[in-house]
Amino acid sequence: MKKPKTLKAIRWLISFSLVLSACSGILVMDVARAGRNDDGKNRRQGPFGHRKIANDLSEGRSNNPANTTVKVILQLNDRISIGLASLLRGNGVRVKRNFQAFDSLALDLPLSVVDSLASFSEVEFVSIDAPVRSFGGHVAHTTGADKVRSMVAGTQLNGAGIGIAVMDSGIYANHVAFLDPATNNSRIVANVDFTGEGRTDDPYGHGTHVAAAAAGNGMVARGRYIGIAPKANLVNLRVLNSQGLGSVSGLLSAMEWVLNNQTRYNIRVVNMSLGMPAINSYRTDPLCLAARRLVDGGIVVLAAAGNNGKRSNGEKVYGQLHSPGNEPSVITVGAVDTKGTDNRADDGIASFSSRGPTRSYWTDENGLRHYDNLIKPDIAAPGNKLVFAKSPNNLLAQQNPSLNVAVTTNPTRAQMMLSGTSMASPVVAGSAALLLQANPSLTPNLVKMVLMYTAQQLPGFNMLEQGAGELNMDGAVRLARLVRPTSAATVLGSPLLTVASPPSPVSTISYGRSQYSFSWAQGIVVGSTFATGTQLVSNYQKVYAQGVLLSDGVLISDGVLVSDVSLLSNGVLLGDGVLVSDGTVMGNGGLFLANGVLLGDGVLLGDGVLLGDGVLVSDGVLISNGVLLGDAVLQALSALVGGDPTSQMETERDLGQNYLGY
Repeated sequence: MKKPKTLKAIRWLISFSLVLSACSGILVMDVARAGRNDDGKNRRQGPFGHRKIANDLSEGRSNNPANTTVKVILQLNDRISIGLASLLRGNGVRVKRNFQAFDSLALDLPLSVVDSLASFSEVEFVSIDAPVRSFGGHVAHTTGADKVRSMVAGTQLNGAGIGIAVMDSGIYANHVAFLDPATNNSRIVANVDFTGEGRTDDPYGHGTHVAAAAAGNGMVARGRYIGIAPKANLVNLRVLNSQGLGSVSGLLSAMEWVLNNQTRYNIRVVNMSLGMPAINSYRTDPLCLAARRLVDGGIVVLAAAGNNGKRSNGEKVYGQLHSPGNEPSVITVGAVDTKGTDNRADDGIASFSSRGPTRSYWTDENGLRHYDNLIKPDIAAPGNKLVFAKSPNNLLAQQNPSLNVAVTTNPTRAQMMLSGTSMASPVVAGSAALLLQANPSLTPNLVKMVLMYTAQQLPGFNMLEQGAGELNMDGAVRLARLVRPTSAATVLGSPLLTVASPPSPVSTISYGRSQYSFSWAQGIVVGSTFATGTQLVSNYQKVYAQGVLLSDGVLISDGVLVSDVSLLSNGVLLGDGVLVSDGTVMGNGGLFLANGVLLGDGVLLGDGVLLGDGVLVSDGVLISNGVLLGDAVLQALSALVGGDPTSQMETERDLGQNYLGY
């Protein structure tokens, strides 16, 4: 939901200080009265009938003393009134941050004040400033990235000039993986801390590994640990502290910084290998709304799906996607277990990888929950037992010595092994950088379409596990370089490609002396269904523009899916359910869930596994602001340091010589 850019909250408060000084003693109940409309009715519902106060925040009011201080994110849809400004100046309220780009404020306030906020018409939504945390091979070859290095005539596809913002626990800047071999200068062009710890290195150990997966240069061990875009520039935005924890407000600050510095550093890609339980609908979740602003601004946003795909007994779990991975405009990434081989024939979805559908929801005035129920993830990529750069003396490796890989004793060249969708997401982030280098005119929606359309459907896995399938850079680059430049004025159904016929929808990846060929998915995930048809790539669709969603062309009437022909051309077919793939193309395979089931509210059943209503909390630990993080977080950390018990990628000893073969 796009909001008017009218919020100038802090400046407004200052400019009206004389007026407010006369109101400084106003009571909370009087302030609530001041926020009413002329008809005298309190506006406690948003524009689509949702309650203005997040459910977990409402529960906190009933379970804690009224004077308990809580951290919240306040979203606005209009200029702050005198009544609301008075409330924010007193009553124990502390305004911590003003996110002008997102029309939001970060506040500390007593629980007793929360209900009054909903009385003001300019208040859109109030939610907890929740904790955010990390999720926890030679992937360039198995993904096809090595194959595309010289695919575009006269250009070495390596991400050069593209800025990738890594929002994580920091980056160890002295690691050789982040040098430009040609100049010996660092490719980390900016370092900013949003944790309050005053440092941008990586004492936790997560961000360095993530950054190297996206853009490590391959100088160590003859290029075995090269990232996908080895010459891309990195923007180090530290949002997770030395314990791997952050906050919504800290992440919002980093996202606003990206909007303000997008042009300066040519930031085309943002990777977020982190998240929090997706409780609030993407329509009100502040992280989702901020991510949407980035995408609308021309930035490809990647988010890890999460590592909550199974219970401790190994049983599959559905509906555990994390925020901002529940946002439809971002590319949400699941994890593939490659079995440590370059041959894609044995690839499968990692058991820990979070499955859809998205179970975030909004609550109407009658207390009924309306679930988003989107098919996620969008795509999957290698994420099990991957070896990339290590920051020295990091917490993860200290607590889990098995993560250390015996490559070298030189800390500037050291490597470590991690598993998780945290590792899969930067693989796709680096891939997005290559696509944008191959064709700078691509919109974020076109990048997303190309990645999904060319993906490989993995047999035996449904769309709630793999989305469109496993990343295929060979096909993605071949298709992306043929896409014409488009604009808002491009006519629906006009030719999308510079050639008369789309490229052959088959890719071949070599491994050793053998080759493995597979078909492309030839379809895309759109909201609660999927779309297929060659028209997706042969004809321009209005949903490829900025400022819209790929799912905007799908209409729902009485549970029946129909295409909006003003956004999707004739010939684009919508699926009638969530399928289990037979390993060929999207649309082939057995029915897993009918659309009518997926679109419904309430408890979902599928594959004999109960899909929970929202986020499951069990045996949890209490975080300071009252948010419970349960088994899901414990499982996420377990996946990060453990992964699936299969063969890991082959390691190679580093001889201390810089490899420049890429």
